[in-house]
Amino acid sequence: MLRHEFRPGRLIAGATGLAVAALYAGDAAGAWQTPWYLVFPVLFGGLWPAAVAAWVAYRFRRRRSARNASAESIGAPASTRGSHAIR
Repeated sequence: MLRHEFRPGRLIAGATGLAVAALYAGDAAGAWQTPWYLVFPVLFGGLWPAAVAAWVAYRFRRRRSARNASAESIGAPASTRGSHAIR
């Protein structure tokens, strides 16, 4: 049994944040020189795939939950009035 859902967008965003932190940690330790403007391409280059992965996972979860809800025959019908009423 899973404790929580897998969120790939958050995983990629976290890895991007760790990459930016590693760049500046290496600069602070004197291992290499990191220009201040390098954070923007690294950050945006990682957040775009994170956004796409989050969107794809969201669409997948919605489609799966809709499919599971339509397979259940328990509960009231979607409409009980009007032209779609069940008689």
